[in-house]
Order: sequence, then C-alpha cells, then structure tokens
Amino acid sequence: MNKALCPVTEKCGGCQLLHLPYRRQLEQKQQLVERLLKPYCPVKPILGAENPLHYRNKVHAAFGTDWQGHIICGTYQAGTHRIVPVQQCCIEDPTASRVINAVRKLMIAFHIAPYNEDTGRGIIRHVLVRTGRRTGQALVTLVIGRPDFPARKAFVEALVQNCPGITSVVVNLNSAKTSMILGQSSRVAYGRGWIEDELCGLTFGISPSSFYQVNAEQAQRLYETAIGYAGLTGRESLLDAYCGIGTIGLAAAGRAARVTGVELNPDAVQDAIRNARRNGIANARFFEGDAGEFLRAGKAGLLDVVMMDPPRAGSDRRFLQSLCQSGAGRVVYVSCNPETLARDLDYLTAHGYRALEATPVDMFPQTEHVETVVFVSRVTKNELK
Repeated sequence: MNKALCPVTEKCGGCQLLHLPYRRQLEQKQQLVERLLKPYCPVKPILGAENPLHYRNKVHAAFGTDWQGHIICGTYQAGTHRIVPVQQCCIEDPTASRVINAVRKLMIAFHIAPYNEDTGRGIIRHVLVRTGRRTGQALVTLVIGRPDFPARKAFVEALVQNCPGITSVVVNLNSAKTSMILGQSSRVAYGRGWIEDELCGLTFGISPSSFYQVNAEQAQRLYETAIGYAGLTGRESLLDAYCGIGTIGLAAAGRAARVTGVELNPDAVQDAIRNARRNGIANARFFEGDAGEFLRAGKAGLLDVVMMDPPRAGSDRRFLQSLCQSGAGRVVYVSCNPETLARDLDYLTAHGYRALEATPVDMFPQTEHVETVVFVSRVTKNELK
C-alpha cells in the first residue's frame, strides 16, 4: 500500500487502487470495460486524468469521539460505521481538508461536542465541503443533529476567519437515524447558500444537495465525448434523462434545436431551470418526474437523441422499454457502473438498437470506479434485411 500518499489507506478502503502506479490503474480499468462490453461494441482507449490526485470537489467528513473522548473527524471505514481519522486525503481538494480540520479545532475551542445519534447529545454530525475548481469558491454545510446550536453565529464567523476561501456556510438539521448525510431543513448562515463553478464554458450553481460531477476536469472530457457521440447538427430534439442540475443537457443545448430534461429530484430540477437562466439558454426546459413515464406519456414529443446518465444501479426496465418505443435514432449512455451498463446494453441490442463504440473515462483515479460513454444507434429497416 502507498502509505507515503495516505497513512490510513488500509483502514479507510476508499482508494482501492492507490497501491498501483497510475498507468497500471488505467490498464486495469480498460481491461474491465473491454471484458464487459466485448459482446456489444469496440472500446476506445481510456481517457486518463492529467491530475489523478486532489480532484474531488465534494468532500464529506463524519465527526465523533475516540475511546479517550477526543473529537475525531474523517471517513467511515468501508462497510462499517467506524470513523477513520483523516488529516488530509490525497484525492480530495486541499481546501476541504483545511476546512474540516478547522471545524474540529473550533469545536474544541467552543466546547461543542459531536452529535451522538444513540444518546441524542452533542451538536455537529457531519461537515460537507463543496468547491468550485475553476472559481475557487467553497460551500461548507455544517450538519447538526439537534435544532439548538449554541454560539452558532460566533462559530461560523470564526470558521470563515480561519478559512478565507469559504464563500458560503449552510447549517443543515439531520436528527434521524439514517445513513443519509443531509436532512430536510437548511438555513444559510453565511453568504448566498450556494457556489458557482464553470464547466464546458457554462456557469453552474451548486447547492448542498446538488448533483455535480466530483471531478470537474474529467467531467469536461466526459461531456465532450458524450456530445460528440450525439452527432448534433443544430436541428435535433434531445432528451436528457436523469438530468440532475442540467449540466450535460445545457452543455449540449448550443448544438441542438431543443433540449428536454427530466429528473425525479425536485430541487435538482429547480437548479437546472436556474442554470438555464444563468447561462441565457432559452431552448432547454426541465421537468420533475420519472423519465420512463415521461416518455410513455409522449411529453417529450418526437426525439432524435436521448442522453441518459443513470445511477450506479443502471436504468430500470420500464425506462428502457419506453426508450425503445420512443423511436429515438441515437442514444448516448453515460454509465458509472460497467456491469449494469452491460446489462442494459444487452436489453437495448435485443430491442432494435446496436452499440457502436464506447469510451471509458477515469473520473475517479485511485479507486476501482470508471465511467463509460457508449454510442448506441437504432437499427434501420435496411440494416435488418
């Protein structure tokens, strides 16, 4: 294990490939994607990262106490609820490490204990830090376990003074016994409550709960690859399924006639609408709902291209059925799990489509995860003959 880069790598388990040289990591991921997608299409060489360290712009730290009662903060050991103390992480933005360590020191100074979900005592449960890679802005979310936060104003002021890069602080209440980091109630304690970052020439607003790719530099390459596969000429109607805050759909809007985004998370939909306005994009609209039901109801109209970026579990069968019935000529599938990608390609290729090419993108260096973009085309009647 590479203890020079990370002294707690064996305990943490988050960076499964840290012991390998980066070149070998890329080879391993290339081989995985090629093996799984071999029945469907050729796989181009993986797009590796120029900066395989300190790339994560979203960092979460849990807070607790050790056996001596000292405040500790860090990450949960893989598969457990035990906190591994971490001073700094080799894949996280250094700004986040500075903020998290500052919070721990201020908790000691202000005599604020970590929240204990078994006893209901203590205050601070988690800290979530989000940074804008290009803008340098930082959003800090203090997740508390109970409504009362003594000296909240003074604590936030001291935190901002200790970490000048912070542009916004949000206090989020989560008192439930849950593995979810954020609760339902938030209030802005400093700044606007959100930050901005730039991606594909556009500006995006990022709030505590927004989905935004954690590796902005590689996300640019991922989206450029996906938009290239879409073959847009300015005349197409494009559906952005699982659209999140609208990043990929808005990035493609300048090359399409019309973009329609669908997303289940209502907060993400509102973020997408604001992002369209923020960038002066008038040919994109966003709706809350299930993408499969949206397609079945015919709300998307006639479609030329469907872009889909489902979660790790992949797409569900009902959406794939609706997609195959939509008549869309081209599908661009962005996947964060090559195993569920292969499963979904098996369905698509058995129902009127064929996969033409795939490109892996290393969004998560030092880990075993890999993103893949696949170009899928409808088989024409002439090709069936």
